[in-house]
Amino acid sequence: MTAESIAVELETSKRSVYRDIAALMGQRVPIRGEAGIGYVLDSGFDMPPLMLTSDEVEAAVLGAQWVAGRGDPALARAARDLIAKIAATVPERLRPVVLEPAVTSAMWKTHEVEVLDMGQLRAWIHTGRKVTLDYRDQEDRASLRTVWPLLIGYRETTRLLVAWCESRDDFRTFRTDRVVEATFLDDRFPGRPAQLRARWQAMMEAERRRFLADQKGANA
Repeated sequence: MTAESIAVELETSKRSVYRDIAALMGQRVPIRGEAGIGYVLDSGFDMPPLMLTSDEVEAAVLGAQWVAGRGDPALARAARDLIAKIAATVPERLRPVVLEPAVTSAMWKTHEVEVLDMGQLRAWIHTGRKVTLDYRDQEDRASLRTVWPLLIGYRETTRLLVAWCESRDDFRTFRTDRVVEATFLDDRFPGRPAQLRARWQAMMEAERRRFLADQKGANA
């Protein structure tokens, strides 16, 4: 690989690549540079094989296939890279499980062009920052919401954003394909994202228990 392609893959500068490759070569990692080709890592310096069972490999590949078909472009690319890395790392006897799996996840692509940058949304969830949404509900009614993004959920044909809505002072779920415009704010919301997720999970568990209790009463 060329220094430029490595820099693009790792989202860094070529100067950093030159420095780090030189450091690795200084530690006797078998890397050599060839004009017109780039850097070459000689065989025999692979990471140890993953100690996974056949079922574990198939489960990992199935999950990665699902993300590749439904995730945003960055996650989809990462899922495909993960499958390739698993295939290159597992022992030879397990390679057919990766390349010719007995299970598969059908690829799905949304028919709508989403204006919401899912990669940036995931970053804002991790860092606990606010987002303002110009949103249209199922009846095409417009509203402007400032939310604290919490989780991205996936249904068969839609993506959902779970968030705390400042205007409703409560948790709300938004379909990402109904977002007309999104403004990513620098403002952080109070507390830690993990605490907000715990509150939402507790609320959902309470609702689940109430639903089961109502079902039990109706069937009594």
